[in-house]
Amino acid sequence: MKQFLLFGLLCLLSTIGYTQELNVRVQVMAPTVPNMDKKNVELIQTIIRNFLNNNKWTNETYLPQERIDANLVVTITDWDGSSAYKAEAQIQTSRPVFGTSYTSTILNLSDKDFDFSYNEGQPVDISQQNYISNLSSLLSYYAYTIIGLDKDSFSNLGGTPYFVKAQNILNIAQASGNSGWKAFDGLRNRYWLNENLLNKSFQDLRIFIYNYHAHTLDHMQDNPAIALQSLLNSITQLKQMDKQKLGSIFPNVFLATKADEFVSLLSASSPQDKNKAYLMLSQIDPANVNKYDKLKK
Repeated sequence: MKQFLLFGLLCLLSTIGYTQELNVRVQVMAPTVPNMDKKNVELIQTIIRNFLNNNKWTNETYLPQERIDANLVVTITDWDGSSAYKAEAQIQTSRPVFGTSYTSTILNLSDKDFDFSYNEGQPVDISQQNYISNLSSLLSYYAYTIIGLDKDSFSNLGGTPYFVKAQNILNIAQASGNSGWKAFDGLRNRYWLNENLLNKSFQDLRIFIYNYHAHTLDHMQDNPAIALQSLLNSITQLKQMDKQKLGSIFPNVFLATKADEFVSLLSASSPQDKNKAYLMLSQIDPANVNKYDKLKK
């Protein structure tokens, strides 16, 4: 009997140890493509969801409640009637805030070059060594990027190994000829996002992500005064970043994602601290100054 119970426990632990990392809600739609079959759309949606959520992306143990929540909306804009699809994607990822039911968005990114080919029955596999398909590369790249940003929010620069994996996917995919993988494909593409995430010039922003989530948001419930002071200190350090760098894709996307949340948190500060935060944030992130204006009221 004891041996049976021990065997059952080992099986349970083994199952828990191999829980996948991602919990991505996937929606595929084709509102402007009149000849797209609904069954075809649903098939692609299932393929993408299974690829992201059923594959194991790390060697770490994830409990079911620790899976990383994300949303992926793929909008098909054109179809050749066979296997080639032109599409755009919206990727959003979030992480829970300790001691609350609130989840904080980390990334909200649009990819205008989410083109791929797919035939029914075609396997979509993972490979770190070979190019399989643009769909496989796209999904693998974003899987590692999502995990990397989540790691950055829990440990200082903890996402680096996963950004390196995403870089490897990117380097291999460059030979495919598909858009979004190379520097000259544009300034707001997958190449530049990954470049920014691994560039030492942006390490202050990655450190800010850790301090903001681990020392501000995760402590707002038990000690809001100290948490808000931590946020102000982090913003002060962020202000020291090269202003030219702040216009790049990574800070641009991250700050746009967080602007409303910053205002909501800082609204509980003293008038002096709100004004100080406004002056710094309006310099760091002028694109969202209209949101920061609320701190002056």
